[in-house]
This record gives sequence, C-alpha cells and structure tokens, in this order.
Amino acid sequence: MSGRASLANHATAASPEFQLRLYVSGQTAKSLAAFANLQRICETHLAGQYAIEIIDLTKTPKLAAGDQILAVPTLVRRLPKPIKKIIGDLASEARVLVGLDIRPLGI
Repeated sequence: MSGRASLANHATAASPEFQLRLYVSGQTAKSLAAFANLQRICETHLAGQYAIEIIDLTKTPKLAAGDQILAVPTLVRRLPKPIKKIIGDLASEARVLVGLDIRPLGI
C-alpha cells in the first residue's frame, strides 16, 4: 500500500454516493483484515455506490490530523454527511452497517 491510495473504486457514477477512507498502519494482519471486511461489506450492501481510499499512516502520518485519527484501523465515512468513524478491523458486519448508517439488504 502506498501512503495514499485508492485501492477500490466501485462507483458507477462520477461521484460515488459513499466515500470511505480507511486509515491503516502498514500491512499488518489487522489492517489487511479491515480492508477485506470493508470490501466484502461494501460489495454486499453498496455495490456500485462506493469508493474506498486507503491511507497508510506509516508512510503519511500527517494525514491523520485531518480526520482526527487516534487509533488504526479507522474507517471514516466522508460522504454522505455527516462524517462517521468506526475503529477496529470491521469484522462485525452489523456494527459496520449501523456505524455507517446503511440498511442491510432485505429490510
């Protein structure tokens, strides 16, 4: 992962409805798990409506100040407003859906 990389952009429109930024610290098991979990959840519930930007704080630590990141991995939902944050490896799909204010499929 580079310092700032768009590793996944699965939006069909020019500007995705959900703009997500995942702050990680290198390619640790927890960082890789958080990215894999986030991708799976987005493909299941937001297919074609999201973009994920990965920020590796080992390469660009100053970027943490902008979103007030205190722990990693941290997911920040930039759009739609308001900004929301979730800390951890994103293993709990229900917690991520609630945290991002996304209704599960079938509801």
